[in-house]
Amino acid sequence: MKPIRLRADVLAGLTTSFALLPECIAFALVAHLNPLMGLYGAFIICTLTALFGGRPGMVSGAAGSMAVVIVALVVQHGVQYLLATVLLGGLIMMAFGLLRLGKLVRMVPHPVMLGFVNGLAIIIALAQLEHFKSGEHWLSGTPLYLMTGLVLLTMAIVYILPRLTKAVPPALVAILGVGLLVYLFGLPTRTLGDMAHIAGGLPTFALPDIAWNFETLRIIAPYAILMAMVGLLETLLTLNLTDEITETRGYPDRECVALGAANMVSGAFGGMGGCAMIGQTVINLSSGGRGRLSGVVAGALILLFILFLSPLIERIPLAALVGVMFVVSQQTFAWASLRVINKVPLHDVLVIIAVTTITVFTDLATAVLCGIIIAALNFAWQQARELYADEHLEADGSKLYRLHGTLFFASTTPFLNQFDPANDPAKVTLDCRHLSFVDYSAIAALKTLRERYAKAGKQLQVFHLSERCKKLLKRAGVAHD
Repeated sequence: MKPIRLRADVLAGLTTSFALLPECIAFALVAHLNPLMGLYGAFIICTLTALFGGRPGMVSGAAGSMAVVIVALVVQHGVQYLLATVLLGGLIMMAFGLLRLGKLVRMVPHPVMLGFVNGLAIIIALAQLEHFKSGEHWLSGTPLYLMTGLVLLTMAIVYILPRLTKAVPPALVAILGVGLLVYLFGLPTRTLGDMAHIAGGLPTFALPDIAWNFETLRIIAPYAILMAMVGLLETLLTLNLTDEITETRGYPDRECVALGAANMVSGAFGGMGGCAMIGQTVINLSSGGRGRLSGVVAGALILLFILFLSPLIERIPLAALVGVMFVVSQQTFAWASLRVINKVPLHDVLVIIAVTTITVFTDLATAVLCGIIIAALNFAWQQARELYADEHLEADGSKLYRLHGTLFFASTTPFLNQFDPANDPAKVTLDCRHLSFVDYSAIAALKTLRERYAKAGKQLQVFHLSERCKKLLKRAGVAHD
């Protein structure tokens, strides 16, 4: 590795580690867990996926989407059941990758991807507003003005510094600079230590202390499946985004296997489950992190913070971290999606808006699923509308129909409406040179058409079927000419 690349990855990893800390602590608290569980999960998952995953430069850790999924489980059954769920969820992720199902991310349309990015950008920004509260009440007076001023100062450094020099990551300079300012002047503002104390020891191996029986499986399986689905979706979509930013290609199946293995190790060592974190990934990439080393450094530093550096790290002002995350939110949001509103089909705009909204108010899995369904239904509708027929009478008095388009469940009615068995001549020819048969509905439609002509006492001949169409008809037991 070149010295310049090595330096860039190390500095990017250092910057990312600072951004990981408050997020992982906050997500652990959301899930009613000890903050150290979030930090142990971040250390293990970030390090292992960086070493063995399929997308260098991408950062994984104890993600908020995963925390929301398991809150009810922790409240009802306790931490030990959570750890068992993380183990099973990791196993499901590994199986997903080993079965080479990562390619299914290609089924996610671009408007859904834009909605996903926009939704997460909004979630990142909204999550920072919690730091403007003291307990259940919003800050006011001097504390609010000081917090706001430090956040704006942090953002200004991040935006302005790259115009002066690109030798160091601007987010790192902003965090350290604002932290030093607060320390030297003794400014009374909240720090990372006000969220939680992060001092601790090495994570220790211990299998969950539960009864390993069918009843336990019945409890944890639904949560494990949902955790795996959410984690895989967020990881694969973040992988796609990283591919676009870096203009390189990642390996989704390898990433799924590494993520699953990392979750299993995390569960065995008392850590939360996790997946790719889009905010921290954007920080890493914008700080120059492109190799595996950046993720390894970020993960290793989390452990060092826990073991040795907690007194210093707990002095970092929350305002500095909030300012960096506001910039990340702004950089993550796909502003281009706003500029194309009047340039793309209306249904694509609706998909972007729907996925963005559902991501913010529910969860990522629901949003992406809804987006894919909307896009698929629209695609089916458009394809059905494009089916048409050319028809003309032949010299011998017969009639020729030449079909164009795709015959599937949504286009069977338009297909049958092209024909007029009652008024057509005794001999009708159907030319399928430009017609594709896709599913059983297409076969059933052709069978229905034959029956209608037979009932009218007329002959229907079908020509120029593709080999694939012939195989479909033969397998279904439908005769063809």
